Amino acid sequence: MKKQSYHNPVFYVSAIIISILVLLGAILPKKFGEVAQSLFNFTTVNFGWLYLLAVFAFVMFLIGLSISKYGKIRLGPQKSRPEYPFFTWIGMLFSAGFGSGLVFWGVAEPMSHFFITPFPDLISKSDDAARIAMGYGFFHWGISQWSVFAVVGLIIAYNQFKKEKNGLISTSIKPIVGGNSIVRNTIDSLAVIATVMGVATSLGLGILQMNGGLNSSFGLPNSTWIQLIIAVIMLVLYLLSSSTGLNKGIKWLSNINLGLCLILLLFVFFAGPTVFILNSFVLGLGDYLTNFIEYSLRLTPYRGGHWVRDWTIFYWAWAIAWSPFVGAFIARVSRGRTIREFVFGVLIVPPVIACLWVAVFGGTALNSDLNGGTKIAEAVNEDVAVALFETFKILPISSVLSVLAILLIFTFLVTSADSATYILSSMTSKGSINPSLFVKIVWGVLITAIAVVLLLAGGLDALQTASLITALPFTIILVIIVIAFLKILKSNHNNLE
Repeated sequence: MKKQSYHNPVFYVSAIIISILVLLGAILPKKFGEVAQSLFNFTTVNFGWLYLLAVFAFVMFLIGLSISKYGKIRLGPQKSRPEYPFFTWIGMLFSAGFGSGLVFWGVAEPMSHFFITPFPDLISKSDDAARIAMGYGFFHWGISQWSVFAVVGLIIAYNQFKKEKNGLISTSIKPIVGGNSIVRNTIDSLAVIATVMGVATSLGLGILQMNGGLNSSFGLPNSTWIQLIIAVIMLVLYLLSSSTGLNKGIKWLSNINLGLCLILLLFVFFAGPTVFILNSFVLGLGDYLTNFIEYSLRLTPYRGGHWVRDWTIFYWAWAIAWSPFVGAFIARVSRGRTIREFVFGVLIVPPVIACLWVAVFGGTALNSDLNGGTKIAEAVNEDVAVALFETFKILPISSVLSVLAILLIFTFLVTSADSATYILSSMTSKGSINPSLFVKIVWGVLITAIAVVLLLAGGLDALQTASLITALPFTIILVIIVIAFLKILKSNHNNLE
């Protein structure tokens, strides 16, 4: 590896732009938020149809590819085998791909749809509203979201391990746009900016959720000092993890994450309304499969309204904006798997775990409100951050569950930041799979500093919205790289039987 491989235009351009955006978010949070929201509204109102069509097309593309003759192609030399055991691999996928988001929204999303229904003719907090809420929870955390990560991860992994090229987004698009350095550096800089802003805001929101959990469960104050302490501890741990490399820090933490998920999942499943959870899971799965095409392409041009834009289109924009980071990380840990194994692992297993999580935790909360007279939906409507902890209050040993949940959120955030520093370092080191420790430290410190500055300034939501603006150009880029990938497969592997 070259010394000082971080000296390239992408590193400097992205770092300067990020610094300017953070300063604006910190100094003028209200104005910055207004401008970011206006731009985001413009892209989603005018191009929401594009997000829906593109994500639906990605699902169809991946399924078709996996069952075709190309499914047997291995991501690496044909005699290579997977680098990580299946459980560890799934844990790594889950940790990088919105694990902390699922912990946050596993109760909050179905209860939000239960309180304010996706369809205006549904009665709020009714049996029908609960059924639709569960089905939509499955849909938003199912294969559509993961198809975006899978497309990016698959194409990068193919280029990196089969063709022995670097793992940059710009390399994947090269067959279409050629070798223009300005275009390629612009694409890679966009990927870095979206990743940094997305991870920084997720860290900030996770810190707020942890502080909220400590306040709700143990009476610790919601204060800046508590948040700063959490941020510093997190920074130290993910820098330590990052310095040990993928095969130690991230691998161990990912196994811990998946283990903690399973412990919480199994406890709530057996301690909660088990039969109701099973019934709601099976019914929700049936509703998900039955309504998949309708939900995937649902818009309301005749009736109006903004529910689809606020939820489905927002989710798809968020997934697309994060896809360079999550996809690149998925690619890095998937060496040696066939395309068929890759698609099954990424497109099926994490979404199944996500749907189980929504059924267990969301189902427990829904059952309690429907049949137990509680008002979890009202509490969630007031503050979504308390959703999980409000649900724990109706279960045995709620304090222990709260501690485990806070620990799970923390380890998810550490692994997200850890994997993000690795991917950012690779992106700004010309695609190196072994970026220098110095670059990892630079990005690790910068991400935490951004999160802390924005926590202090109250500009987290604005920066999160700003990061989603990159979803529009990335949607077009992803469509182009899929076309380029098909072109490469046909030219290089047309003799497969």
